[in-house]
Amino acid sequence: MPHSPRSPQAVRRRFNTLPAFALYGEAGSPGAALLHIESIESRSRLYDWEIDAHVHQGLHQVLWLRSGWAEVILDESRSHCEGPTAVLIPPGVAHAFRFSSDSDGHVLTVNAHLLAEGEAAGMGEALQHLFAHPRTLALEADSPDVARLQPLFDALHAESSADDAADAPVPLWLARALIWRLAQLGRRLPTSQHHRPGSRQSLYTRWVVLLESHYREHWPVSRYAEHLGLSTERLNRMVSAETGSPAQTLIHARLAREACRRLVHVAAPVSRIAFDLGFDDPAYFCRFFKRHSGLSPRAYRLQAQPSAAAPGAARPG
Repeated sequence: MPHSPRSPQAVRRRFNTLPAFALYGEAGSPGAALLHIESIESRSRLYDWEIDAHVHQGLHQVLWLRSGWAEVILDESRSHCEGPTAVLIPPGVAHAFRFSSDSDGHVLTVNAHLLAEGEAAGMGEALQHLFAHPRTLALEADSPDVARLQPLFDALHAESSADDAADAPVPLWLARALIWRLAQLGRRLPTSQHHRPGSRQSLYTRWVVLLESHYREHWPVSRYAEHLGLSTERLNRMVSAETGSPAQTLIHARLAREACRRLVHVAAPVSRIAFDLGFDDPAYFCRFFKRHSGLSPRAYRLQAQPSAAAPGAARPG
């Protein structure tokens, strides 16, 4: 469901330090499991169309300026953008905006782990390409790409505002479609780049994709670090800066989340789920799962599917 922006007095001031928000003016846990879209106008008009410099930890953001203009600051770079333009902001990038009062468009803020999880074909590659560095993609007003992108933004906004949005898969599907479409566009269009090779922002997106590709193989943190060209210490510092947790915690959390999903939706014995998730010993998997969820796998499955306890109902695993 859409968030209501807090009063502008809470954030319209000179900051002593660069603030980190989930959404501008709203506190949130680093790397929150967030998928949120809102119109540019809904928040920016509360701040006289000026958004002060801030960062989002562990969150990727796309600003879609359909019409109007904006002064855009991405880290140390400043540019003037005319709609239609997409502004791509990886986690940890300092950014600020000054909009014209007739600006129209959307702001999508999302945790890339949500987009990359599961069988989302091509999503890892799209995320890495699109958020390799902060940049802007300028389009012509009559471009066919605008005719493709605008309905996706509109549909995502409408679906995210629906009463059943919290349980519906449609917003996630639409967000993936948008990211994939923008990545394809980014391969074709010249971009204004604000890029430092090997930046933390690029490495963090690569870490998200690498984790999704290999968490079931139980890679140690050192192997992830090696594939990213980092020391284990530097990888942990980077991941902690964006999410508030070290890399190993996120690896275990991803395994536990997938185990929860399979226990609910896959009619297979617990031992089979354990093996599919890379555990050689089902007993160890049960201890691991209980440590993370507070329940044994069997108890979790029964709690999530109460009908399984009914007389005559099948009881998998």
